Amino acid sequence: MSTEPRRSSARRHTEVSFSFGAAAGDSPADSELAFRAARVGGDADAAIALASLLGGRAPLPGTGGTAGRWELLATLAAADLTAARVAEAHLDALAILGEADIDPARDLAVLGAGHDSTWGVFAAEGPGVRVQADQIQLHGDGRWNLSGVKPWCSLAGRLSHALITAQTTAGHRRLFAVALQDDGVAAVQGEWISRGLPEVVSSAIELTGATAVPIGGDDWYLHRDGFAWGGAGVAACWYGGAFGLARSLYAALAAREPDQIGLMHLGAVDLALSSARAVLLAAAAEIDAGRSNGSAGVVMAGRVRGVVAAAAEEVLRRVGHALGPAPLVQNEEHARRVADLQVYLRQHHAERDEAALGRDLLRGEQPW
Repeated sequence: MSTEPRRSSARRHTEVSFSFGAAAGDSPADSELAFRAARVGGDADAAIALASLLGGRAPLPGTGGTAGRWELLATLAAADLTAARVAEAHLDALAILGEADIDPARDLAVLGAGHDSTWGVFAAEGPGVRVQADQIQLHGDGRWNLSGVKPWCSLAGRLSHALITAQTTAGHRRLFAVALQDDGVAAVQGEWISRGLPEVVSSAIELTGATAVPIGGDDWYLHRDGFAWGGAGVAACWYGGAFGLARSLYAALAAREPDQIGLMHLGAVDLALSSARAVLLAAAAEIDAGRSNGSAGVVMAGRVRGVVAAAAEEVLRRVGHALGPAPLVQNEEHARRVADLQVYLRQHHAERDEAALGRDLLRGEQPW
């Protein structure tokens, strides 16, 4: 257990040096971001407020600043995974709107949307439920109605707007923007007993003729290049969460004379983080160079998510073995980070995603 001098978590996080590069160097902006994220402390409303402030700060993927975008997400995650989880979805929604050349204040005024809106992306499907989209002929202004049940809608009761996938009469899937305060949107009260990310409640919503505006054409959401890029961006959050755990391990071992086992775990954690950092950096460079479009982007995202998820799980295991039970039962911040990361990592579908990557590889040329 660490004997690091007692300081507040928020104060300590101002000292986090975070960089995807080999040399870590603080900037005042990064220090302030980490400080504000640490103050979130797992609180969803604080995370939403912080995410709203970051909308204009994060570079859009594929515009030359993808590594900087992912570094921002990882910095949030190293300080507080609730902050990162909420910001990632909000920033992904803004990137999707940007990719579709949609300005919320200009194009989504009918939904009451603006630059201060807070966004989620609800694209999950579930057995026995679906959302049907039907075009409204009366107004002639491009509005549609959505009806049905959409599962796994994180923070649906706290955000102002969401991008939601629905089935059209042509049998295709299409993306729509919806105001979550619409009378036709209701959160379904379900069981949420998660010990990780406990305030990022993911429940179903029931839509009954909710007013919606289409974003892109039929099937555009799944086939656009940004779909893969956004999936890789989630991995940057996993990396940041593992980075935070690694810092705890380093502090604990630096405060005492570590034995060979402790040194072995620290070395293994460094190797895991180094592999994750390398694949994120390489992917960001490929995206910005225009070489991760179409099927190449799908394979890239599968590789990034797989490598980073495996690295994060290795860090969780090694830190647990090295530090034992004490920080899990005596250190609230550490215990929360472990539980949060374990839940967040389940957005990776483990062996199913590995199988999907294998299938994607066989559709192209021999990759190695």
